[in-house]
Amino acid sequence: MYSIQEVAKVAGTTSRALRHYDRVGILPPSSIGRNGYRYYDERSLVRLQRILLLRELGLGLDAIGEVLSAQDAQAGADERPARAEAQILRTHLELLQQEQRRIDAQIGAVERTIDSLEEAADSAGSHATKEGDLMSRNMFEGFDHTRYREEVEQRWGADAYRRSDRWWRGLGEEGRVEWQAKVAQLSADWVAAAEHGEDPEGETARGLARRHVDWLAEVPGRPGDLEAYVTGLAEMYVADERFAANYGGEAGATFVRDALLAYVRRGTDG
Repeated sequence: MYSIQEVAKVAGTTSRALRHYDRVGILPPSSIGRNGYRYYDERSLVRLQRILLLRELGLGLDAIGEVLSAQDAQAGADERPARAEAQILRTHLELLQQEQRRIDAQIGAVERTIDSLEEAADSAGSHATKEGDLMSRNMFEGFDHTRYREEVEQRWGADAYRRSDRWWRGLGEEGRVEWQAKVAQLSADWVAAAEHGEDPEGETARGLARRHVDWLAEVPGRPGDLEAYVTGLAEMYVADERFAANYGGEAGATFVRDALLAYVRRGTDG
């Protein structure tokens, strides 16, 4: 048996997080001592590893609870629970390996872009690259929009995904590059405004919110009620750490949310 402090230290988490996992029902302690201290056995450590893996894959705690319940039911039907748990972890391992391959591809793409920029700077004394050079080096390899397909279909329906996917593919390679650059610039401008302490209801934030809403309106497949769609996404930016990362973390995402909500309150035309 291991104390909560020992488990937190070895897992790289905190006692507070472990107590929270207990409160939401995904990781109860194996036992509680007379002094009220929580203790965990080796099966609890395996369960914690599963929780942390699912967190790394971007799942929220509610979704993790559902996954664990389904996996527990699967393991309970097996006469060899240890083997069943090993098979569950093997599934997690395959997901992690897929993510590793995607990240490796992204790293290679960024490295090739750096090489192209440095070669251009050395040869021409500027950061301009030869026409088509970046394209030829697959600078967007590993940036796969389809990996969110299941989540999009669950939230907004299969038709919404099909329409947006058809639009995305129809842009062509040059159009996709231009689109991604536009999105990257918008995210960077949001981060800069948040770091400068801009007022979410001020003129700068209003301009960014207008650009953001215009950007969302361009994508086919979105729900018909644009204002409700913007409001829902604004809240998601804060609630989902994957989205928050696009805006420098929770504080930046909160600024984006507040600015978008203020913009919607005034009316998206103003």
